[in-house]
This record gives sequence, C-alpha cells and structure tokens, in this order.
Amino acid sequence: MILTSEFFFNKHTSWKNYLNTALSKPIITVRLIKRDELPQLLVLYNHLNPVDAPLPANDVLQSIWDGILHDPRLYYIVADVDNQLVATCNLTIVPNLTRGARPYGIIENVVTHLDFRQQGFGTKVLHYALALAWQQQCYKVMLLSGSKNEETLHFYEKAGFKRGLKTGFVALPPEEL
Repeated sequence: MILTSEFFFNKHTSWKNYLNTALSKPIITVRLIKRDELPQLLVLYNHLNPVDAPLPANDVLQSIWDGILHDPRLYYIVADVDNQLVATCNLTIVPNLTRGARPYGIIENVVTHLDFRQQGFGTKVLHYALALAWQQQCYKVMLLSGSKNEETLHFYEKAGFKRGLKTGFVALPPEEL
C-alpha cells in the first residue's frame, strides 16, 4: 500500500496549515535548571508561597544560589515551555549508613505555575527527580506536603508516591522573643 498525502490530510487541510500548526506547538523540556534562571525560579516560587518571607539582598541570594548549584547532592528540576519555567521541584540526595549505605532522597518545593496546571508538568518534574534518585541508588525518596487537599494528595500518588507508609513530623524553630 502506498500512503499519499490524502491519507494524512483531508481536502480542508493544507501542508502550509499543517506546518504552521506543527511549528507553533510549544517546545517542552524537563531538565536541570541553569544558573541564569534564578529570577524565573523565584517567580515560580510565588505560586508556591505567595506570602513568603522576604529574600536577602541580591549578592547574598546569588551566593546561596551558587552554593546550591555547586553542591553535587542538590538537583533543581524544571519544566521549560518555550524558555519559560512552568514547574519545578528540588531533590536532595542524603548519604546514609543504613540500608547497605544507600542514600535516600528528599523532594521539596514542588510547584507548577497557575496557568500551566493540570497539563502534566508537575508529574514530569517529579518523574525526572525520581529517575535521578534511582540513578544515585537511593533506597527511597520522601516528599512532604502541607496540603490537605485530596486532589493534591492524589496527584502525588499518581506520580508514584505512597501515602501512609511513614508518619511525617516537622519541627519549627521557636519564635524569637
């Protein structure tokens, strides 16, 4: 059987329309963050904590960022749509002396831009983080969520996390007097 253009296109579709549609589709990449993307990351974090504590001065912030980027145990994963960061999470690999001296991972700061939710970007960054953890021979990866929203918790379960295997506790520093 010989496939012709008529097989792929009906009489109302032209090659030009097809190419315009194909070329206008966004380019989606899931990857590690780049040094110069800190401003975009901070904008994305506004969708995580709109009323967060103020950040330190730019020189201090850049020094912290450089330390993060040079730490081989810290990974900042992003979903990039046409050069705009739309989702992120970070993975920390923790060395360990139990479980055959295998490390474990902790995922934090999972967020997707409000305009890009329900499109799979959060799941993609979580799967990328899990793949990195498994490459590092982690025996488990933990994630805490402050959300009580059942839809959010189900999102994490669909991404591969199991609820109820452990009980999480959080200690906060005492308030300054």
